[in-house]
Amino acid sequence: MPLKSRIERAMIAAIAEGQGADAPPKLASALDYAVNPGGARIRPTICLSVALACGDDQPDIADAAATSIELIHCASLVHDDMPCFDNADTRRGKPSVHKAYGEALALLTGDSLIIASFETLARVADRDPKRAIELIRVLGQSTGMPGGICAGQGWESEEKIDLSAYHRAKTGALFTAATRMGAAAAGHDPAPWTELGARIGEAFQVADDLRDALYDESVLGKPAHQDEINGRPNAVSELGVRGAIKRLEDILSGAISSIPSCPGEAMLAEMVRKTAERLMPVLPTIQAAE
Repeated sequence: MPLKSRIERAMIAAIAEGQGADAPPKLASALDYAVNPGGARIRPTICLSVALACGDDQPDIADAAATSIELIHCASLVHDDMPCFDNADTRRGKPSVHKAYGEALALLTGDSLIIASFETLARVADRDPKRAIELIRVLGQSTGMPGGICAGQGWESEEKIDLSAYHRAKTGALFTAATRMGAAAAGHDPAPWTELGARIGEAFQVADDLRDALYDESVLGKPAHQDEINGRPNAVSELGVRGAIKRLEDILSGAISSIPSCPGEAMLAEMVRKTAERLMPVLPTIQAAE
């Protein structure tokens, strides 16, 4: 089954679990609204790609790992968009959850998606308890304190930001989780996969900084120029457009060389190369910015 089909099937099942029994209708609707349409599903795709490269001997566990990461990611977007953080009116080309459902339901939607991510892993624990515990541990580390996405959001409330720690937590944590959990889901040691996830995460952060600086809301599907508006440190302000692009190229080159030895090493290298093509801004946009 194609990876996209695996991911969407697993996401539908996870959301359906939260909409069952006597669920309040508005919150049940908001859960689906927050995760669909799902964009590129980059993080779960990376997770499943690593699992496949490592043998993918327990596909149900790998699907649960990929789904749990995407649920956490979607939860973070719901919370990021709220007035207390970015105050963004749109996400993925439609009104953000707090605009569509109100702030109270947006808060509960994000919370419910976080809980659903861990429930998704718990439901496959009987297949291989050891793997499930490792997956829950990695996801917890990548979500909470001191180095998960909650920490990343927390850095934005500090007077002095540790830029490296901020980017590792805000963007890199879930990419590191994706590679580590993909390996763990297939019964491999997750530790050697940390560098690949960190490099991909850093690449996405630089690419996001470039997109925020170069594109408008009609292209992004969300408010543009948020780094400048909110005074956030970013690669473009630090390095300039050309410098940020060179940094992105260097990171992606290092990502390919960091892939651990595994049966699917060549396949993963090709995935990283295709990812690089998608991340690189188009030349006319770059020239217009200079």
